[in-house]
Amino acid sequence: MPTDQYHEPPGDLSADVRTFARVAASLQEEAEAIGWYEQRLSLERDPEARAIMEEAQEEEFKHFAMALEFLSRRKPKWRAVLQAVLFKPGDIVEHGEMGEEAEKKS
Repeated sequence: MPTDQYHEPPGDLSADVRTFARVAASLQEEAEAIGWYEQRLSLERDPEARAIMEEAQEEEFKHFAMALEFLSRRKPKWRAVLQAVLFKPGDIVEHGEMGEEAEKKS
């Protein structure tokens, strides 16, 4: 069983922590796949091939969102930061600072 997502001995970690690590690894993989599709789409000129890649990338968006939601439900401090930063108009850095303050309060 691969353990490259762990930084501590897997047998010493709780089942919840191992699950969290697996989903976090999935989140990283989804983000990487989204980036790969973005590169491919920027160069692809065949309309049928583009349509297939666009559909595949949209699936990766969904998977990324589901993994992020799963993780944020298990970490209230993380969720507080996400709620302060995501989907807000204005300065992203300012929202990040507000998220840091929200994290401290949760």
